Amino acid sequence: MRPNIGLALGAGSARGLAHLGVLKAFEEEGLAIDYLGGTSIGSVVGGFFAAGLDLHMLERLAEQLTWDHLTDLTVPRKGLVAGKKAKEFFELLTQKKTFSQLELPFITVAVDIEHGEEVVIDSGLVADGMRASMSIPGVYVPYQLDGKKLVDGAVLNRVPVTPVRDLGADIVIGVDVSHKVNYQSEVSTIFDVIMNSIDIMQQEITKHKNHGADLLIKPQVGHVKSTDLDQAGECIDLGYQETKKAIPKIKNLIEEWTGNEEEGIDRK
Repeated sequence: MRPNIGLALGAGSARGLAHLGVLKAFEEEGLAIDYLGGTSIGSVVGGFFAAGLDLHMLERLAEQLTWDHLTDLTVPRKGLVAGKKAKEFFELLTQKKTFSQLELPFITVAVDIEHGEEVVIDSGLVADGMRASMSIPGVYVPYQLDGKKLVDGAVLNRVPVTPVRDLGADIVIGVDVSHKVNYQSEVSTIFDVIMNSIDIMQQEITKHKNHGADLLIKPQVGHVKSTDLDQAGECIDLGYQETKKAIPKIKNLIEEWTGNEEEGIDRK
């Protein structure tokens, strides 16, 4: 009997394209993923993967992706970007699947901006969950869902380890793409101001918050600006490399869990 493996994909805007490299390494090593969760860009990559999209196709898509695919500027009131284009993009690629139609259990994490509470989304349209989870405050208009105004889950939970464990995962591997972020020295647009501010805030939060993962993979993408989608290929490669380095540790975790299970040891 093998353990159920959960993968928690973290926030990080463009740096989060490294998640595709992580998934590529898992697939190459034949490591099954039983439960999947994502915050912000992690929810986008995770949602596409859970919907059954081919990783090679996603990699090619990422290398062609621009902000024009995801942004539709609006008159600023609650955000600079309306988010309709992003939602339509997500619906197209997920084929308007619901969470119950996915190929593996998947959740996204958002935050109720009016009550300051984490919201785990695991039902309804996957595109809704993705759009809510990546609603960067000040950039995207908060997403209205089930009577709540939702923003980026990274405000409270950058790497959604606990929600993935709650799905039933025995071992949870987190992916943190915020590791050692180098803040851009040139701040020339309002997007730069917002993204830099969020990066700084979340770097401080992660210093004092226990991620709770059995293993945390940290792709070395800190030099990539959060808006640099044109560095997708490099991010994917760095995610792949870091995961390949972690494979022996992952296999050891699985072997240890299996051994304890056979001996009837309570791992809690």
